[in-house]
Amino acid sequence: MRIKCSLDEHMNINLGAPYEAIIAKYIKKGYAGSKTEVLRQALRVYDDFEDVELKPRRMGKEERRLVAKAVEHEMKGIREGTEKGIPWEEVKKKYNL
Repeated sequence: MRIKCSLDEHMNINLGAPYEAIIAKYIKKGYAGSKTEVLRQALRVYDDFEDVELKPRRMGKEERRLVAKAVEHEMKGIREGTEKGIPWEEVKKKYNL
């Protein structure tokens, strides 16, 4: 990948096949017109999040499976009356939503 820097300088970087595939996917979907634009957009997203803990990430398949299993366990308890749910209004008030 060749990136144009300031003062008509260029920089070549090798991101590797997985990252090049991600970049190509976003260009193909029309989210960006070039590789440089994809990187600019990604950097803007990271710049919007000041706290490292808040940076977006995707859950893996195993994590999604475990979360779904935990939610189903809690919902089963609520349906059977062994667990107490929290009213949505109470949640909104507690977390200022």
